[in-house]
Amino acid sequence: MKKSALCILFLVLLSNSALLLAQTEPQDIKLNTDKFRDYFYESLKQKGIENYDKAIIALEQCLKIEPQNATIHFELGKNYLALKEYQKAYSAFERATQIDPTNKWFWVGMYDVDYATKDYVNAIKTINKLIPFDAKFKEDLTSLYMSTSQFDKALDLINELNETSGKSDRREAYKIQILSQGKYQNAEITNLIEQIKKYPNEESNYISLIYLYSKNNETDKVLETARKLEIAIPASEWAQVSLFKYHLEKNEAEKAINAMNIALASAKIDSKIKHRILNEFLIYVNANPQFAPDLEKAVGYFDTDPDVNVAKEIGKFYQNKKQWDKAIGYYEKANARNADVDIETNLLLLQAYTESKDFTKAAKKAIDMVDLFPAQSQFYYYAGLAYNQLSQFKKAKEMLEMGMDYLVEDKALEINFNIQLGEAYNGLGDQKKKDFYFSKANQLLK
Repeated sequence: MKKSALCILFLVLLSNSALLLAQTEPQDIKLNTDKFRDYFYESLKQKGIENYDKAIIALEQCLKIEPQNATIHFELGKNYLALKEYQKAYSAFERATQIDPTNKWFWVGMYDVDYATKDYVNAIKTINKLIPFDAKFKEDLTSLYMSTSQFDKALDLINELNETSGKSDRREAYKIQILSQGKYQNAEITNLIEQIKKYPNEESNYISLIYLYSKNNETDKVLETARKLEIAIPASEWAQVSLFKYHLEKNEAEKAINAMNIALASAKIDSKIKHRILNEFLIYVNANPQFAPDLEKAVGYFDTDPDVNVAKEIGKFYQNKKQWDKAIGYYEKANARNADVDIETNLLLLQAYTESKDFTKAAKKAIDMVDLFPAQSQFYYYAGLAYNQLSQFKKAKEMLEMGMDYLVEDKALEINFNIQLGEAYNGLGDQKKKDFYFSKANQLLK
């Protein structure tokens, strides 16, 4: 079987030299044909067992008989390429294309050398010769444009292929890389606007445009695009962004909440937009407290947000408004979602406990935090303050005196420590030390 296959291949290869042989004496034809065939078989045999040097020697003998045989030059190129003799391989493939420029595989050989040597600039020239044979080589051209930082050409070609062949993960990854450079974003925005006009039911174009507007903090354009999407594709999750805002402005709370929950649960919608939706609903709930349970549910969608502890931020919102009970609820929720203990959240929580006069919880939380962060003076202060308010003056004194050892260049906190120490000694009946610490606090205030 193998020998018959080689015979067929050999006959095909001989077709390149038919005209030359036609001009030779019959006796010479047979002699040269036999030699050519023998050398060619030898080259195939040696290449098959990876003796590329010997294969090259046999092919060179073939060329002495038929110097214009393109296929022999092509075979030479393959053997030189296997030996990583790239310049010789390229020259052999190039000679093959000069003899027969209509054979795709000769150009592929040149492209293989370009790629192996990372000569991407020359590879672009070669690939453009291959594209007329097969348009699929445009995919390779996209990668070559990326490798040579010709991002404008790459973006144009990506958009062309997206429209003619559909999108691919690799091209989308390239596009993200290109658009991370702001100077290309305007061109892509223009392209997406045109694509939306041509294909109004293609959701991905709206989403890509929303992403770019969001990245540029053009929130009004984000909402405008979402509104267009909602009109074109009412069932789209992104359309809920527009519907939420629309229903909220109309004071249609139930419809707004429904749209919000769909948007917040969507994996497609950018986290910046989700945070904006939540902030708008938070402001609405502050004026309409009957919807507070819906706010709590909405916060739950952000439990796995790696960037922002949303419950903590809502706690700050209520703390700024001196709504201590609500602030406490969200700080406790923030602590429950965090695997790592956050110092700032717990300081805010202690302040909220203090303002709401829940000193039992304040004392317990402060002691727990002292155990975890023994060098943080603020936690000793809150423990001392809470114990004073609970009339546990000895415990207050002990915590405050320990905390003073960790106090570093914080005058306001030092003043408060002295005031609380004065209160502790007053509760213990030590007037001398009470006066000492109150006097020290006054001196610091001055």
